[in-house]
Amino acid sequence: VMAAQLDRLAGLIGLDTVELGVIPLGAQLRRAPSHGFWIYDRRRVIVETINTEMWLDDEENIALYERAWDWMAEAAVHGSQARRLIGRARASMEPL
Repeated sequence: VMAAQLDRLAGLIGLDTVELGVIPLGAQLRRAPSHGFWIYDRRRVIVETINTEMWLDDEENIALYERAWDWMAEAAVHGSQARRLIGRARASMEPL
């Protein structure tokens, strides 16, 4: 299943409507969030922690999570570099 997901991600690179960045394992992050979050149209952030899900829609929280996104984007690679990372991950799944 994961191999197919990696193949799909690699296929998205270069599409006009998709921006795909990959954060390498050794990348230095200015700050890293300790939980997952999704930003929807700059109107809502959904935050998922180990025990709850929060829907935030006030400007202050949205701005905070946009900054967190920017911190991660600074460390991400795109295009051919991202394709190489995905390719290496995919190749590591091949039987020897």
